[in-house]
Amino acid sequence: MFLGIDLGTSGVKSVIIDEGQTLVAEASSRPLEVTRSRPGWSEQDPDLWWDAVCESLDALAASHPGAMAEVSGIGLSGQMYGATVLDGADKPLRSAILWNDTRSAAECDELAAAVPDLLGRVGRNPTPGVTASKLMWLRRHEPETYAAVRTVLLPKDYVRLRLSGDKASDLADSSGTMWVDLAARDWSGPMLDASGMDRAQMPSLHEGTEPTGTLRAGLAQRWGMGRRPVLAAGGGDNACGACGSGVIADGEGTVSLGTSGVLFVANDRPRPAGAHAIEALCHAVPGRWHQMSVVLSATSCLTWLGARLKRSPAELVALLGDDPRPATDLIFVPFLDGCWSPRSDGTVRGGFMGLAHQHDDAAMAQAVMQGVAFAIRECAEAFGESGAELRRLLALGGGSRSPLWMSMLATNLGVELDVPCTSALGTAFGAARLGMIAATGQPVAEVLTRPQIGATIGPVAAHADSYTQAFKRWKAFASLC
Repeated sequence: MFLGIDLGTSGVKSVIIDEGQTLVAEASSRPLEVTRSRPGWSEQDPDLWWDAVCESLDALAASHPGAMAEVSGIGLSGQMYGATVLDGADKPLRSAILWNDTRSAAECDELAAAVPDLLGRVGRNPTPGVTASKLMWLRRHEPETYAAVRTVLLPKDYVRLRLSGDKASDLADSSGTMWVDLAARDWSGPMLDASGMDRAQMPSLHEGTEPTGTLRAGLAQRWGMGRRPVLAAGGGDNACGACGSGVIADGEGTVSLGTSGVLFVANDRPRPAGAHAIEALCHAVPGRWHQMSVVLSATSCLTWLGARLKRSPAELVALLGDDPRPATDLIFVPFLDGCWSPRSDGTVRGGFMGLAHQHDDAAMAQAVMQGVAFAIRECAEAFGESGAELRRLLALGGGSRSPLWMSMLATNLGVELDVPCTSALGTAFGAARLGMIAATGQPVAEVLTRPQIGATIGPVAAHADSYTQAFKRWKAFASLC
């Protein structure tokens, strides 16, 4: 048996799969709170992560003790970029600054000026989400905290520290920090120097398929495990999602609609993003890289709208039905947390344009879904300019359960979207697969296979022009937000 643990922004999900990769059990924690004390700020207490992991694993141990007893490998996945700063006793010095925190725009400019050739080293220009700029912000605004930092870990790697006592990370997650040289697949001295950090403050680096240590004996006993399972290095949530869907070959890709919206394409070499804010990162498997573009607010926009209309996101989606629709004249820009890709603007915000008396709850819900699709379309245009070709994509995340939303995306991207038929597919499943490889030594290609497809949703030619015209209006409005 193999265990996958995914530390998301909103909660923890853990799954157990067997040797045939069949889902045996799953458990989720209660929701995690995000603190937003100032505009653009986003923080979480690292101890909440640990409590949520324990909650999900305690639940698995109670509901499936036999499966837990046979676990031999554990894979970790998690929200990326979060700056978790620890003191000499490995205790958090403050709340972690999360991936969607946009306070460090000035530090991004400082980092770019300090390392003029950073694009060739790390594959992208800095944006406020990356970990390096967060540490530079701490250096300027919280110097006492910065001076006390002895270790910097990404969120899932703090969980690893609590699970096994090891300070380790994988290349996929760590390359998002802007401290990793993509071609060398190692920490970059110049990038660390620019933010005043050194290797001694960094965890050891591993391929996502490699073991990093074993579970603490006391925890193995707590969860009824017959042995101390090995922990795989794992990966950031998007790389693990790709592992869960078998997206590892050059040119394969996914589009994910979760809290954020993500375009992901696997590459056989580093592909620097140029002027656009598109991430070029290491993959979670050896000898592979990937490009990724992130829309910070995707399904979270529906959550936000539902909270104001006193309806759940599911109710709002149900108002519209499943059938494809042409574009609506109501425009919504989904930059509730700023814009990360393909432009980097931490100060831009979202909004509606064209609201009128006739626009009801359903109209606003359609506008929100359409606005997210347009933001991803803008990312896809930047992918095209970097030389990437979107030929066919797997559709992942909670938003993929809406045929209407998938139709919007397919029509805007001009590609067919394959929706997997298994609910087990996802980041926790991908993490469990990496745990399987680390524990058994099986070849990557034999484990990270493609899923069975439940539905394929293609572009609707009759609606393409309406979306193109609405997209032009959207871009004009987005530039003013």
